[in-house]
Amino acid sequence: MVSIEPIELEGHMFTAVIVHLPKTTLLTISNEIGYIMCGALDVQLLNTRLADRKIIAGRAVGVKTIEDLLKAPLESVTTEAEKLGIVKGMTGEEALLKMI
Repeated sequence: MVSIEPIELEGHMFTAVIVHLPKTTLLTISNEIGYIMCGALDVQLLNTRLADRKIIAGRAVGVKTIEDLLKAPLESVTTEAEKLGIVKGMTGEEALLKMI
């Protein structure tokens, strides 16, 4: 099952997507600039093989809900995210607010 819901942070809208798969759940929150995602995100792939796409993204591990994803510290971020001031250790919510 796939669920999509709006998320409002400080007056800015984002889209949360939850994909329920066997034995795991994929979580992402995005806007037109970038996104944060659960541990399934391969930041190294985005920084190397897909570098020409200049993807702005961050990864949090150990999250099970959208609320967890907003509050968890990012474990890794893309090079393009770093250019916006998004750094490892900031919360998902802090990272999203840098994407506005």
